[in-house]
Amino acid sequence: MNDINSIRGGFMPPTSEINSNNGTSKDSGESFGALLRTKMAEVNQMKLDADDAVSKVQMGDSGSIHETMIALEKADISFRAMLQVRNRILEAYQEIMRMQI
Repeated sequence: MNDINSIRGGFMPPTSEINSNNGTSKDSGESFGALLRTKMAEVNQMKLDADDAVSKVQMGDSGSIHETMIALEKADISFRAMLQVRNRILEAYQEIMRMQI
């Protein structure tokens, strides 16, 4: 079960934090925009970590090729997930703009 949580990468709140009455998060003080900014910062940090791991391997420092490839894949998967979220948000916005009042 821990593997699923690590793959999920924090894009969804753990099920224990969801209020069963109305499906909202217990921490209602955080806005959607702030959540997106936080997750984008995490994706950026994964990319920077992957770049650092690649640099270590290139320089012959104590970098492992296996760890570098794992860091690159984590960064790639998190970026693709963020891109899908962005696409869904844009689709929802365009759908709202097409609605006739």
